[in-house]
Parts: sequence; C-alpha cells; structure tokens
Amino acid sequence: MQERNDKIRVLQVNKLYHPVTGGIERVVQQLAEGLCEDTDTKVLVCRKKGRTIVEQIAGVEVTRASSMGMLSSLPLSVSFLWKFRRMVKDRDIVHIHMPFPLGDLACFLSGYKGKVILWWHSDIVRQKKLMKLYRPLMEWLLRRADCIVVATQGHIDGSRYLKPYQDKCRIIPFGVDPKIEKEADRWYEEGGPSERSQEKNAAVKYLFVGRLVYYKGCRTMIEAFVQAAKADSCIQLDIVGTGPLEPELKKQTEELGLTDRIHFHASVGDDELIGFFKECDVFVLPSLQRSEAFGLVQIEAMAFGKPVINTKLPSGVPYVSLHGETGLTVEPGNASELAEAMQYLAEHPAERCRMGERARERMDEQFRMDKMLERVLRLYEEFVERREDS
Repeated sequence: MQERNDKIRVLQVNKLYHPVTGGIERVVQQLAEGLCEDTDTKVLVCRKKGRTIVEQIAGVEVTRASSMGMLSSLPLSVSFLWKFRRMVKDRDIVHIHMPFPLGDLACFLSGYKGKVILWWHSDIVRQKKLMKLYRPLMEWLLRRADCIVVATQGHIDGSRYLKPYQDKCRIIPFGVDPKIEKEADRWYEEGGPSERSQEKNAAVKYLFVGRLVYYKGCRTMIEAFVQAAKADSCIQLDIVGTGPLEPELKKQTEELGLTDRIHFHASVGDDELIGFFKECDVFVLPSLQRSEAFGLVQIEAMAFGKPVINTKLPSGVPYVSLHGETGLTVEPGNASELAEAMQYLAEHPAERCRMGERARERMDEQFRMDKMLERVLRLYEEFVERREDS
C-alpha cells in the first residue's frame, strides 16, 4: 500500500455518478469510495442537466460538469472538456469508463501525458450512426491507453473492437455490492437456504431483477414461463424493476391469465430486494443483446446461493454463471430452451441446490468486492512504478 503522504493520484471519469443508477455508475462509485483511503481519488462526471457542482460524497470529491441536457444518452457538456484538462494536470492516472465518447474527446484535447487506464464495460451496440463518427476517436484512445480493464474474457472475445488491443487487456471481475455481500454472509451464518428449496413438491420461485427494457428479454421469459407452467402448476415468477416495457409486459401477463403467478414489483427498497434474493429458488437473466455485458445481478443472486439461468451472449454474461456448474445457459430469445431450463431446475431440486452451492462458492472465489479493489489498486501501483522507472 502507498504511504498516506505519497498516494497515487487518480481521476475517475464517467458519464454520470451516484445517485444515478446503473451498472457502470455503481462500479465507479465502488472504486472511488473503496480506494479513497489508499489513493487520492477524484471523480469527474456530467450532470444530466444543470450547472456545475462540486460535492464531497463519502470522502470523495465529485465534480459534476454542467450540461445542457442529454442527446442519445450523451451529456451535452462543453465545460466537461475544460474541467478534464484542468483536473488531469496533477493526476498520476486517468481512469476512463467506456463507452463515453465525451471522455475520449476530453482526453484527446487535454494533452495529458500521464497514464491512461480504460475500463471497457461494453461496446456501443444500438447507436450505429454515432459509432461511425465516434470510432476514429475511440480507436485513438484504445491505442493511447496504457491498459484496458475488462470484467471477463467474454468482453474481449465478444467485442468488435478489442481484439487488436487484447495484449494490453487485464481481466478484473466485478465485485458484489458490499451491502448485498454483507447480508448474504450474515444469512449464511444463520443457516442460509431453507430445506424447503430441496423438497420435490414445493413451489419453485423464479426471480428477475432489472430494468424492463428491450434487451433484457422479459417477453421471452414470460413466454417461457407459460410453457414451463404447463408442466408444473406450482411455479411462480417475480419481476422486480421498472422501465418502458412495463405496461406491455403486464398486459401480456393479463392476456395469458397469469396475474396470480407472475408478480410485478416496481418500487423495491434495498431490504426488500435482499428478501427477494433470499426467497427465490432460481434467478433468471434472459437478456437478448450484447448490451448486457456482465449482469451484476447474477453475482448478487449467486451470493445468496441461487443458481442462475442466463443466455449465451457474446459478452461477459455466460462467463459469470457457468453452464452446468452454477446454473444453465440457453440461447438468447429461445423461449422453448429457456422453458426447458426452468422446468429442469424445478424438477431436479437436489441438482438445483448443488448448483446454488457452487454459485455461492464461485462468488466467494471470484466476485468479492475486496478482491476487485485489491486488483485495481495493484494495477495502479504497477503503472505508477512504470512511469517512475521510465
């Protein structure tokens, strides 16, 4: 660890920051707060709209650059460019979370000569017109970067852009949210999953947690549930989350006459969410597109010893919960295959429990928060040492 008077100076750069919710925002917050004792960390992000503000959040200085609003999920912020230029002057490392085209542009214009580490969270998938304009700048930053961090090998293998740069890629898996991790550990100390989950005739509860958007595959999941329910009239499904597809999914459920077995939960607090993880038997992540790059909810369910049904996406998703070991992996968008997986886990309670136990073990080995933070800190130290030696 660095001495307190000789801390590595890091600037974490992202589009937005807590309390904005999102997987990337959560990771940036975890890095900033988790490493603030061992590094001198500052955060630079944008506001969705409004004037610049500087805040102290959990011991971290967070600058939110002014923005005129959002266009194609990108903040319209000129002030971000000059704030980046000013804030990087005393930084040993600039850590940019991608995709974030404005961050690429800011780095290009800043003239910064220090170490640049990228965290590649996902490719840009839908915005193809933007990608044509953005790609030359993105390629410049990929060449400029000293290191590219990814959460799984699947991020490299499934990316359209990372293959030429794979020699500079490092795999650092994400960590379970500390509150989830703490509650799961306590739950296991108190006994963990109940014996009910091993009873052959007990109702099997499936759980989905996430935004109700196009790439999450909830339509397919409901179609699969209908097929599985024909073989097992006791199964249930809880859908936790909100999003633009909520009215459509509720209508689909009503038309199928399944409102007594498929339950929607829009506003769920942290404690209630933890309750859902404890009570479910199987977690389902039926995502359809590479927009689902990892699926943090998978490791949250695995922390509670739950097997996961996920999809064989060209991303990190199937590298998190492993087919035949910690759950089952099916083809994206294939309702029949998903139904078979749901039915299999309902009909084989002993195997379901064994997969859940292995899921917990995998989380413990690979996805602990302290392990993620330690790996990132060692990476910072390595590149600062390289700079001093050069």
